[in-house]
Amino acid sequence: MSKVPSHLEAPSRLLSSDNASGTHPLVMEALQQANTGHALAYGNDRFTHDAEVAFSELFGKDVVTRFAFGGTGANVMALANMLQPAEAVVCTSWSHIAVDEAGAPERFLGAKLIDIPSVDAKLRPSDLHSLSHLFGSEHHVQPRVVSITQATELGTLYTAKEVKDLCTAAHEMNMLVHMDGARICNATAALGATREALRSFTIDAGVDVLTFGGTKTGVMFGEAVIFFNTALAARSLYIRKQSTQLYSKMRFISVQYSAFLKDDLFIDLGVASNSAVQSLFDQVRGVQTLQLSTPPLVNSIYPVLNPDVSKALQDWSFFWDWDAATHQVRWMTAWDVDQSDIARFVAGLKSLLG
Repeated sequence: MSKVPSHLEAPSRLLSSDNASGTHPLVMEALQQANTGHALAYGNDRFTHDAEVAFSELFGKDVVTRFAFGGTGANVMALANMLQPAEAVVCTSWSHIAVDEAGAPERFLGAKLIDIPSVDAKLRPSDLHSLSHLFGSEHHVQPRVVSITQATELGTLYTAKEVKDLCTAAHEMNMLVHMDGARICNATAALGATREALRSFTIDAGVDVLTFGGTKTGVMFGEAVIFFNTALAARSLYIRKQSTQLYSKMRFISVQYSAFLKDDLFIDLGVASNSAVQSLFDQVRGVQTLQLSTPPLVNSIYPVLNPDVSKALQDWSFFWDWDAATHQVRWMTAWDVDQSDIARFVAGLKSLLG
């Protein structure tokens, strides 16, 4: 079996996932500052208050922010505030809540997920209209929440107009819209890299509730659930506790987000991770066997690799398989991947490809 030559040094940072990255120094500094002295528990502290104000300033409107431990819990908590018994969540078959959360939404929400096939992991108004026959029938669960992911699990993006059209269709059908923003920093960077760009595909487009993710882009732990439709937050304090997402030392989650939002650090880190994968793409796009023809929109690309080459490269610098049947893999960059990491990875790849 082929091996990367021993004289080639592996990248110091993996191209496996943005989850593999560390915590940004400014976020770590904020954690250290919050670790001085005592503060009241459960979010009754100045750090959490400041972070809540920062989110309202970010979106240009008073919003309700609830912090949670992680992405799955934040999604479950968000959806729990939007659903009643006998109601369902509409999502794509690629959706993280449908594929990668170990059935947590179904188990803890007691709600059906209506997962619709999609070639690009995006929903469209026509997908919602196709469910019209379910409404009003006592024999069918009632579609109530549309959950979309930005950026999607396939690295695609909804434009602001696409989100707005989807929200309009959903609201006309008496449905609510949840956005899973696990990689919202990357989406914001790709769609304009400004606060106005972020608002254009979230609050301005009609999204009701947003899961705002930071752990893939420089935060140590914890996510934020943002209620643009503040009426939906009426029972959020109790639902957060019941869904096991209430952290007693809340300041250690919230202070990270104050640092993350300050001077738009979250956008800069999204730009950095997107730019890193673009650099990788530019350096390998000429390798025909990789079958890379479409430039990345965010921070991932999906080349095709001979299994022997893939195994040797993974042993040297790990990354994940994506579609074993087609030998497709995923290369994903994080905010801290630099040009030396890219150069080393490309050198190892080309050594194997000859």
